[in-house]
Formats: sequence, structure tokens, C-alpha cells
Amino acid sequence: MTAPRPDEPPSEELSRLADLHGVATSYRPSPDRTVAASATAVTRALTALGVDTATPDAVRAALAACTRERAERLLPPTVVGWGTATPAPLAALPAGTRLDIRTEQGATLTSPEDLPPGVHRVTATAPDGRTAHAHLIVAPPALPALPARAHGLLVQLYSLLSSRSWGMGDLGDLGELAGWAGRSLGAGFVQVNPLHAAVPGPPTDPSPYRPSSRRFPDPVHLRIEDVPEFAYTADHDRVRGLLERAGRLREAVLDRGALIDRDAVWEVKREALELVHEVPLGPGRRAAYEDFLAAQGQALQDHATWYALAEVHGPDWHRWPSDLRDPRSPGTARARRDLAHRVDFHSRLVWLTDAQLTAAQRAAREAGMTVGIVHDLAVGVHPRGADAWAQQEYFAAGMSVGAPPDAFNARGQDWGLPPWRPDRLADSGYAPFRDLLRALFRYAGALRIDHVMGLFRLWWVPEGHPPTEGTYVRYDAEAMLAVLVLEASRAGAVVIGEDLGTVEPGVREALRERGVHGTSVLWFERDWDGDRRPLPPETWRADCLATATTHDLPPTAARLTGEHVELRDSLGLLTRPVEEERAEAAADTREWLDLLTRLGLLRGERSERSERSERSEGAGRSGRSGRSERSGRSGRSEGAEEAEIQAVHRYLLRTPARMIGVWLPDGVGDRRPQNLPGTWDQYPNWRLPVADAHGRPVTLEELAASPRLRALVDVLRTDRPPGT
Repeated sequence: MTAPRPDEPPSEELSRLADLHGVATSYRPSPDRTVAASATAVTRALTALGVDTATPDAVRAALAACTRERAERLLPPTVVGWGTATPAPLAALPAGTRLDIRTEQGATLTSPEDLPPGVHRVTATAPDGRTAHAHLIVAPPALPALPARAHGLLVQLYSLLSSRSWGMGDLGDLGELAGWAGRSLGAGFVQVNPLHAAVPGPPTDPSPYRPSSRRFPDPVHLRIEDVPEFAYTADHDRVRGLLERAGRLREAVLDRGALIDRDAVWEVKREALELVHEVPLGPGRRAAYEDFLAAQGQALQDHATWYALAEVHGPDWHRWPSDLRDPRSPGTARARRDLAHRVDFHSRLVWLTDAQLTAAQRAAREAGMTVGIVHDLAVGVHPRGADAWAQQEYFAAGMSVGAPPDAFNARGQDWGLPPWRPDRLADSGYAPFRDLLRALFRYAGALRIDHVMGLFRLWWVPEGHPPTEGTYVRYDAEAMLAVLVLEASRAGAVVIGEDLGTVEPGVREALRERGVHGTSVLWFERDWDGDRRPLPPETWRADCLATATTHDLPPTAARLTGEHVELRDSLGLLTRPVEEERAEAAADTREWLDLLTRLGLLRGERSERSERSERSEGAGRSGRSGRSERSGRSGRSEGAEEAEIQAVHRYLLRTPARMIGVWLPDGVGDRRPQNLPGTWDQYPNWRLPVADAHGRPVTLEELAASPRLRALVDVLRTDRPPGT
């Protein structure tokens, strides 16, 4: 079959085959517009799912086989049940079908009624002799709501340096922040960036959203002094030298304006951990370590083996000797034995990091936090990393996750992350997803799921093709949600879905039904289907984490002054004249500030606010604005800025949102976004420390003593509407 042209539509038979496998042949970027997927995208997606589409005859044969299999099978590979109700696929079995259910708890049942929560195995035998084996996931109907509204802090951990950090924020800093925020600020949670293991460098990809592994954490976050064996290292001179190097890294960031250098930090920490690894574990510590190894099993062994092999052959496993590209090959087994010392080293690092993550959550709960640490789950993993190697049978070869073209990006997006195969997940009873969640919930009071829409469908981009030539592939959202609710309920954890941007109809409703919170950001909450003006606070949804900004958006001070427009203009990121961008940004800000004023939330700064608004409006009309006016640092007091930021958070309090988050840099007037989408080396993404309004780095100790930060959080503590 000749390769289809990129713009060629799928044939009728190919479309029917695609539909059976959850591959979309069209999508709707807006309610009034439908875009057809190309035959290339559809055939590549089907090929990645193991479907032969090489010729028209192959397509017809695959269609006939799939249709026949669906008609004849008794059960799908994974069945979902909610609460005590009989799962629909079991209720639909032919009369007289015999069931044999082996529960996760070890019991044998013959009835699907009142099944306990868990992942069970069911065998169905029909009267005509047909037999089916399936995984049976039974989850509570929904996660419980938070007992009371909670407020908390959002921060990128690496950016939070203390006087003890080794050049970037660490888990010791996280525990200190949580202990202080819980006790002194009444905070209910601290949300951090993904702490997943990174692909080793140098250079290491600084983005926490392209990890080597999502299941295991990165030891770069360790507080070395908190590792018990560090106190017993024998080479005191070398330890002294390492501490001096760590101090220089810290001082470079805090005192000399250097960027956070993750690779340099890891080099010093790795050398320290090599010394730690030579210190024998005491009997109790040894027993705890062995228990951890046994509990993590093959997954940890694979993870540590990948890192040991990467030390020898480099971090791209596709370029390793052919026998090492398969984690189950005899060659890999021999290499694991030969590298046993290094495998143990990397296993030990995971254990140590897991212990400090657990300690941070314990510190948060002991400080009175109702939730504790909110961890972040990235949408995927690096194609060259440990998970992609160890679990390659679950990933769709030759495909990448991204986003289709939309009003903000006409070229679409390719995130460079291989997607999971929905068929393999279903065949395994969603074992990789279950294991991933169980690992993260060990030390998380809540889990934020980046691009939570990916539980329903993902945009697959064929390798070597632009994102415009991709298509959506659907996942069994009911099964994915059942696993999520099951594991979160077992851990007593909250789940927050990042559902910003274009969301398929029905997704938010399905998430809400299962108790999964959404994410609402103030600047995006407008009546998009009506007059497009800011929404009154009482119209917001309750089941969400409400914030003023995120790590991908401008800090609140920058948005209020319009500095975010100037930053994007200086980097050549604007797609229309800067005058238009300035005018639109000024109008957007003016609408919000006017609403805050009408609601009585902007206190004591009306005249300065009005004057600045008029200046911004005039600058937008004339297309000219001096830097001092654009930055908002001339003719405007620091008190005016603080008043506006406080007003923004008073507005969030007026909403019914159950969780309210304060972007920690907002508490000290930081202007710089941690990440500027659309940039790579033009902007120091993921490498900036928290800084004040003048760009001076602020330590954790200074944050804790900051009157400005305390005044902002006091808004959330003392300005609560009645009944919240």
C-alpha cells in the first residue's frame, strides 16, 4: 500500500478499524469546527498499537478479526466496578454464566455483589463453553471532599534555597518550609514541582516534566547532612572539601546572581553519596533497606540497572549494545551481575530519597497541615530514560505526546514523550499505572496530575512528522479513574487534576463525579461563552485548587504591571505588534482590578490604581510607553502593588474553591516566571531562585521573616468570608 499523503483522509474501512481501537479520525478544536485527521496519522497510530495497516487487504483483515473478537468475547481484559454495585460487564453476561472471582485479599467468590475495593481476577465460563479471564478493578464511588477549606503555598523546590542548601532547594528545605507554613501560617498544604528522577547529564534537562522515571524520585533533592551514614564517612578532608564546594554553589546563586546549576549540584552530591555508600549500614538500617528492596521488587532493580548501565554506555539506551536494550535479555542479566555494586548504589539512593520524602510529609502533618505535601505527576517520561527502557512493551513505539493546533499555537505541540499503549494497559489490569500511583502516594498528601485530560485521550504525533499531522488516541477513562480513585483512597490522599486549556466535553464532569479536584487560575476565569468579562467569584466551581498563577505563567506582580508582555517582546515571542499586546494586557488587568474595587477587595490604593490603569490604557492606545511605566516601578508605591496582590487573593477567598494556593514568589514580589513556554535557551527556564521585586534572591530564612509574605497569607487566614 502506498504511503498516504499527509492530507489524505482515511478510507471508510480504515476509519471503522480506527474507531474500534480508539484512534480518532477527526477532532474538534472548537464547538463549531471539525478537523479531519490524516490517513498517515491514523495508520501510524494503529501500527503503534500493533495493527497491520500495510495494505488495503491487511486493513480489511484486521477489521474483520477485531470485529469478530469483540463479538465473541465474554469480557474485556479489564472490568471496572464502583462501590458495591455489580460491574456492568458482569451483569451483561449470558444467563447461567459461572463466575470465579479471586480477590486481591485472597478470597474466592462466585458472586459479583459486595466486592471489596481492590484489583481482583475474574474467570467467566458461559453455558456455551466460552471462557474469559479479566482483571476486575473495584474502587470507591468517589474520593471524599476535604473536610474544610485549605490554603497553602506553591513553589518549585529547586528554587527555594536556604542557608544550608547545596546550590538548589532540597528535601530538608521542603520539610522546613512545611513545618513553618503549617505552624506559623496555618497552611494546609505545600505544592511542589515533579521530583521524578531525571535523565543524567551533563547537561541534564532542567525541566521536571521530562523525567527519566516517574515512579522513582531524583536523589539530587537529598539533604546530604540528613543521611545518617554521612556523619560516619571516614575521609574528613574530602568531606570538608565537598562542603566548601557546596557552599560556593549556594553563594553563587544567592550572592552573585548565578543560575541554579543542577549538574554542578549533582556532581558534589554524587561524590558525597559515593562516600556514604561505603559506610556499612547498621543492623536496623540494613533490615529497613532490604525490606524496601523487597517491596519495590523488579521495578527498582530495573531502575537501578538502567542508571548503572547509563554510567557505562551513556543515557540513551537506544544506542546501547543490542542485547542491553532489552531489560529481560541474558546480556542485561549478566551486566546486572557485573555491575552489582553500582546497581546497589543507585538502589540505595532511591531508598534514601524515599525516606526524606516521607519525612517531609510527616513534618507537614505534624505541623498541623490537613493535606501536607502536594506532589506533581508529569504527563510522561523521556524516551531515552529508565521507564521507557524498563517498560518499553507499554509504550507506543514511534509516537510522541503533544497537542493539536489551536488558537494559541497554530503549529501544535510535540512534547517528546512516548505515550502509553491503552491496549497493553488494559491487558495488564493497568499494572504500570497502579504501581506508579502507589509509589507516589507513599509520601504524598495529595497528587496534582499534569494534563489530567490525558486519562481520557492523548494527541499522538508520529515520529518525524509535525504535530499538525497527529491524532487523538482514546484511553479507557473509567479504568484509569478507577485506579486513581482506588489508590488515592487507600492512601487517604487528595487528587488535583490540571485541567487548564482546551478540555473535551464531559471530562470535568467525570472528574468531579469521582471527587477529583480541578485547577482554576484567576486570569482565565471569564465568561467565555458570554460577554467574556471576569466571572463573579460565586460562580466559580468549588471542587478546585484556585490560584492567581502557576509556574508556566507570569507572577502576579508582572501581570499587574504588564512586564510579562515586555519580557516576551524582548525574546521575540510575540506574534503581533507589541502595542496590541500591551493594550490587551492593560485592558485585561483593568477589568480585573475594577471588579476587585467594586467588590470592596482593593483597599486603600484606589487613587494609585486608577492612575496606573489610566496610564496603561493611554500607553496601549498610543503604542508608546517608557520602560518605567511598563514596569510599573515609577510613580507607584510598593504598597500599591502589595494591595493589589492581596486583593487578588481576597477575591479567591470569595470563591467556593476548597483549596486556595499562593504562588510563593508572589509573597515577595518576584517578577520572573519559572518557565516561559516557547523558549529553550533564550530564557533560564527551571533555573531561577525565588527573588524579591528587585531580582535579589531570597532565602527560605528570609521568606519566613518577610512581613510582605506574612501579610499576604494573613489575608487568607483573617479575611475569610463567614462559614468558610
